[in-house]
Amino acid sequence: MSFKIESKDQFIELWTNIYNTEGKPDWSHILPYYDDNIHFHDSIQEIRGIKEFKAMTVRLVKRSKDLSMKILNFLFEGNIIFFEWEMGLSFKKTRNSKVFGASRLKLNDKGKIIDQRDYYDLWGDIFDNIPFVAKGYRKFMRKMFG
Repeated sequence: MSFKIESKDQFIELWTNIYNTEGKPDWSHILPYYDDNIHFHDSIQEIRGIKEFKAMTVRLVKRSKDLSMKILNFLFEGNIIFFEWEMGLSFKKTRNSKVFGASRLKLNDKGKIIDQRDYYDLWGDIFDNIPFVAKGYRKFMRKMFG
């Protein structure tokens, strides 16, 4: 079997099945589509190599009691995939929150994901769901960053 991303429909099926497996994410079916030298970067961490990437996915599963993902917009041109998403998540003792973001993936010449950059405001989206915190956080962000 060839593990390479070839179409929008294939990608969306692979990606949404990570998160919509009865609340617990499962990357086992998509990990073969990542190159061994994957470079992953988001607002919290930067990871290099499939071993560290797999470890990150295991940590996320352990921390989360519920995750879901909905792809809102999607572009696939050449070796670049870009998509906007809405993620529902809850951690221990918290209610479900929505996090909105976007991801840019770069495929290598074998069609495997070699680079992934996720963009999101984790704390802002989570704080927006906590009474009395949301207003103060947004006021602070406007004051400090414009």
